[in-house]
Amino acid sequence: MSFYTSLSGLQGAQTELSAISHNLANVGTNGFKRSRVEFGDVIASSVTRSPTQIVGSGTFVKSVTQQFGQGGLQQSQSSLDIAISGEGFFVIKPNANTAQVAFTRNGAFSVSADRYVVDAQGSALQVYPVDGSGTVVATGIGSTESLRLPLTSGTPQATQDVQLSVNLSANGKVPSADPAYSATNPYQFDRFDPDTYNYSAATVIYDSVGNPMTLTSYYVRETTPTSTDPSSSWTVYNYVGDRQLSADPADPDAGVPVTLTFDNNGVLTNQSGPVQFGTITPAGAAPQDLTIDFSISTTQRAAAYSITAQNQDGEPVGQLEGVTVDPNGIVRASFSNGQTQALGKIALAQFSNPQGLRQLGNSYWSATGISGEARLGEPGLGGFGNLMSGAIERSNVDITEELVGLIAAQRNFQANAKAIDTANTLSQTIINIRG
Repeated sequence: MSFYTSLSGLQGAQTELSAISHNLANVGTNGFKRSRVEFGDVIASSVTRSPTQIVGSGTFVKSVTQQFGQGGLQQSQSSLDIAISGEGFFVIKPNANTAQVAFTRNGAFSVSADRYVVDAQGSALQVYPVDGSGTVVATGIGSTESLRLPLTSGTPQATQDVQLSVNLSANGKVPSADPAYSATNPYQFDRFDPDTYNYSAATVIYDSVGNPMTLTSYYVRETTPTSTDPSSSWTVYNYVGDRQLSADPADPDAGVPVTLTFDNNGVLTNQSGPVQFGTITPAGAAPQDLTIDFSISTTQRAAAYSITAQNQDGEPVGQLEGVTVDPNGIVRASFSNGQTQALGKIALAQFSNPQGLRQLGNSYWSATGISGEARLGEPGLGGFGNLMSGAIERSNVDITEELVGLIAAQRNFQANAKAIDTANTLSQTIINIRG
């Protein structure tokens, strides 16, 4: 009988060695939870047996329980690396288009080729759908969605109105009065020659499909104040790309410039509203009308040339530039046009008995009858943990503790092996007794 008693001890010690070895092997696995072997003693008794004379029959493994204590948090440079500080599991789908779900504490996520937020195994992170303000609009595990990043945001809008005001230096000279020009070498404006204009201002505008274009305005001083005429005049040539705009809408190809006149106080006197230009037709886009309002705060002062007001009403399609996750689990995408969009709220799951979860490998778990059904909630509410973006939860294995346990398990194994050897020696001695 002692053989089998010690054999049960050997088997138990071997199981403990296996569990500890598994823990140590996964010390670097993100979201891994260590296991602990629970033993029970085997007692065979009857109502007629004296309780003071009962000898046990060995041990057996009651369970290998998982320890769901918090693992250490390691900082990361990715906003899609997410750690749960507290209780809860991420909900994931091994296939984004199926109803099958699994649960994990490993929050190392990235973006797949089809823009789903997935883990290293390609399982999609599940989120609650939200409205534009980030309020959850549907709950329950059947309402979760696989988080997917959009490529663009918004609808393109062609620029129609531009507000452009500058300060033109009162000390500016008239380019045509430069002695370098003469009857044989007359002055002529040339946008490629900075000596033929005083100042230029560029404004980005958009066509009907959202493509950016550059509107460049070139300011040329024509007159300076005199004793008989204290006013000053400037000519403004406006180009979109290589096309010169015409201030005569009836003749969009004439390339008519705009004239600005200032009084002796530097106040604009001849433009009180927007200037309508002729229709332009960008390549691959619809025709668009364009107005430029120079009158808002354009001045002529002794200060340096500068832009004092610049605005336009066009809007491009926003390209995805970044994604963030706040502590409450709201995932937001930001776009190149300045827009932000709430994509969803990360769903977390809890269980009545997490030790009853079935291990699936890769730091995945699934619900069982022992664990109970998943109870879903939101980060920071109802006992669920908070989320930390830019961090990863490491394994909760303590190497020192495991090594001490490994030594103890080894000693237990050796002791039971010694007990078998002793029992064998006793049996051999009895067999060798001769009458």
